[in-house]
Amino acid sequence: MTPAAMSERTRRLRVRRMRDTATGWGFIGPATIIVLGLTIFPAVWAFLLSLQEWDGFSTPEWVGGANYAEMATDAGLADAVVHTIVYTAMFVPASVLLGLGLAVTLNRKVVLIGVYRTLIFLPFVVSAAATGILTTYLFNPQFGLVNNVLRVLRLPQQGWLEDPSQAMLVIAIMSVWGQAALTTVIYLAALQDIPAELTEAATVDGATKWQAFWRVVFPQLAPITVFVTIWQGIQAIQLFDVVYTTTRGGPLGATETIVYYLWNAAFRELEFGYASAVAYGLFAVTLAITIFVVVQQRRSAKGGAL
Repeated sequence: MTPAAMSERTRRLRVRRMRDTATGWGFIGPATIIVLGLTIFPAVWAFLLSLQEWDGFSTPEWVGGANYAEMATDAGLADAVVHTIVYTAMFVPASVLLGLGLAVTLNRKVVLIGVYRTLIFLPFVVSAAATGILTTYLFNPQFGLVNNVLRVLRLPQQGWLEDPSQAMLVIAIMSVWGQAALTTVIYLAALQDIPAELTEAATVDGATKWQAFWRVVFPQLAPITVFVTIWQGIQAIQLFDVVYTTTRGGPLGATETIVYYLWNAAFRELEFGYASAVAYGLFAVTLAITIFVVVQQRRSAKGGAL
């Protein structure tokens, strides 16, 4: 092939490559612009808003880091943080362990197993409004189903959603009911990827079913456990919908979480600047926890490999 022909071929390939690239961007460009417009722009605008004092109507006043400094002395925010931590401590372990238990139970070849798996996943697709209505129906102190059962059993009636010491527990229970299905599906998919030969070999070596699971299967699930723990932790920190549809932060502020406090500051008290600062503080804490857990998990994996 002559140099002129090689040059012409190279030029044609370059033109074709540029055409293919332009065609690809023509397809994904509009969607990319929309996604960036709905994520990056609001994030930047919210950060700038967190440096201002604005009620949504008057002219914004630049206050710099004053909103962030106010967070350190805000007693209401501190209470919301405590409530969120209490909820997270109840919700995350329960949802992860329940999801793992259900996944192990459903990872069997039994009659109608597909039906059982579908029924387990149904609560996850139920809307927050429906979950709130169900929670009120079950745990209402006057006419709730749970207190009616206790009444039939001649056991003491409980305040549930109207008792500051019990309301957060009720919300955690209903959240686990709705969210454990996700961890179940994830664990079930992971269990089905583990070769059966591993547990069979452990059984042949004399291990019991529990030992085979704990020594062979569970270590294979370590990355999945880290993922679902982080995911459920983020969901717990962002709790809002169930609180909004049931207690509205009550009774006596006992279920006011960080996100509900943020919503209240923004849309009831019209403190958009301060609410944006709280949102960015929440983002920073969530990001720090996620990075810490991932780094620790990778260090543990490397240590185990050594």
